[in-house]
Amino acid sequence: MIPANYAIMRFQKHKAQAVGGIEAHNERTKTEYKSNPDIDLSRTKENYTLVKRNSSYRELINKLIAIHKCKTRKDSVVLVETVVTASNEFFRKKNKKEIREFFEHALAFYEKNLTPGTIISAAVHLDETTPHMHMCFVPITKDHRLSAKEIVGNKQKLTFWQDAYHSWMSTKYPELERGTSSQITGRTYIPTQLFKKAKNLNKQAEKISAAIENIGIMNLKQSKADAEKMISKYMTDRADLLSKLAVYDETMKQMRKENTDLKKESKISVTEKLEMKKRQQEYEELKSLVSNIPSDILELYKEESRIAQTQTYEKS
Repeated sequence: MIPANYAIMRFQKHKAQAVGGIEAHNERTKTEYKSNPDIDLSRTKENYTLVKRNSSYRELINKLIAIHKCKTRKDSVVLVETVVTASNEFFRKKNKKEIREFFEHALAFYEKNLTPGTIISAAVHLDETTPHMHMCFVPITKDHRLSAKEIVGNKQKLTFWQDAYHSWMSTKYPELERGTSSQITGRTYIPTQLFKKAKNLNKQAEKISAAIENIGIMNLKQSKADAEKMISKYMTDRADLLSKLAVYDETMKQMRKENTDLKKESKISVTEKLEMKKRQQEYEELKSLVSNIPSDILELYKEESRIAQTQTYEKS
């Protein structure tokens, strides 16, 4: 069977407080990226941008809001990030010039369909596993309102974008297939970043377990201190990741309900059933990976927590 080539695009909405982090990742302004092991900094020089800018994301956002005289709230979505890519098999057949032409063609689609001048960045990354573009725009409507909800705010809008995007891309790349609509599959996009963080958490646990083993063998105070320090970071990172995962709990429940209804109505194919099952399994595996605490780490953490509580009690 010949692997299918899919035209992939996803929207992510961001409020003002997230803008700095988005820019740092997209424009590669940091010197290291511990949370994303897929980034190969030796290849970062191969990245490029397709939209020239002379200011920071935040400055460009504020400037556009002022020009269009948009009303804003503290919790307004001020930036929509679009990740544009395709299946690995599609890129494997192309050289760097052809890959650039692909992203230029994709960018032209957004320039045609968004309010003129609202695209503030289009950064192409070649330093990760699959070539992709982070295209960012300020969600300003044709009648000068800041409204991500109106532009990409519901399933009908997202389906429109997916259909229109595939139609545009397939004129030049007819081999690209359109992914099944989220209205049919109920598919929930869980950012790969969460899976990467979970893997890092697992690596932390392995290092801590090795440090604890050294404590048992050598009984060194320094080894114990190092293990305690790592455990503190591990527990903080784990709590942070669990809080991020909690956002998807309700979404996954709704997805299961929608899928059950579709199966009853026979509106879903075998391929789509397998895709939904895979997505649900990935989510459950991710939750299990993050929720589990190795017993040796848990015991030392409990011991240190008990000692800390005793010391607090004695001081009081």
